[in-house]
Amino acid sequence: MADADLRATSIREVREKISELCPSVAERAKRSSWGLKALLLLLHVVFVGTVFVLDPTLVRRTREEPWYTAAYLVLLLVTLVQYILASGSSPGYVIDAMRAGSELHATFINTSMISKQSTSKNGSLTPISRNQLERLNSRTNSSSWLQQVMNLYPPGSSSRDWTCPYCNVIQPPRSKHCHDCDKCVLQFDHHCVWLGTCIGLKNHCRFWWYIFEETILSVWTVVLYISFLRSDIDKECYLALTNQTTYELARRKRVLYLRGVPDRVYPFSKGICRNLYTFCCSREKFYILEEVPPMEELQARARPYTWREIISCRCC
Repeated sequence: MADADLRATSIREVREKISELCPSVAERAKRSSWGLKALLLLLHVVFVGTVFVLDPTLVRRTREEPWYTAAYLVLLLVTLVQYILASGSSPGYVIDAMRAGSELHATFINTSMISKQSTSKNGSLTPISRNQLERLNSRTNSSSWLQQVMNLYPPGSSSRDWTCPYCNVIQPPRSKHCHDCDKCVLQFDHHCVWLGTCIGLKNHCRFWWYIFEETILSVWTVVLYISFLRSDIDKECYLALTNQTTYELARRKRVLYLRGVPDRVYPFSKGICRNLYTFCCSREKFYILEEVPPMEELQARARPYTWREIISCRCC
């Protein structure tokens, strides 16, 4: 027991010296925690806002199906609120449980002592002073917590085996000292850097609800980005396969040399294989000017392919 007390005392002295030499370490850590929280909230807004700005189809879908965007924004708001609540929640510290238990025990002691005041011979009550009650409470509080915790361990356990060497409290089962919070936490799970707090008995449920909502929001946001990028990739691939320019695709009806050309006929296409080769591998040293095919040829391309033409790779 003496060795344990000596070890706990030396650890406390070292921590006190470090605190004296670096008084602003805790303040800087607290400021950095708040900075990280603000950064995460800002990233949520930036990522969501970017997909709405870049993807015109999403804006159009919002006009056509407002419920879709409304559901997404509600999920975003709920996730952010859950993050704020989880980051500001208490994990359930051992010292708080001790104080709560002490207050209940003190109330019980006061009530029982008042009800059992000694009676004088003439039947009058003998009052008990406040100092006497305070001394009685201070003696019984520590012993009651020790007895309560030791009852949770198997018989024969020693209190010094479960005494925290950092904050010198008796740890109930599943408790652990967190060096970031500098307190013992009930049902310690881990210290979440992103939330800036420990995850323990009192906020474990809230933490998992936040993880659940954040996961759905992240997957939904990734789907929106993939849809946006896929539309651009499909457009670029389509242009390469048909030997078109973006201008010809977007302004087909306004381009003079494309007027009258049947739909799904691409005047400058040389077949899929040659189009891809020209788009990806060709390195022409001279300027190549392409002529517009005659209308008869373009109308002939509009007819469906026969099996013979498909076998002979006319489409390629």
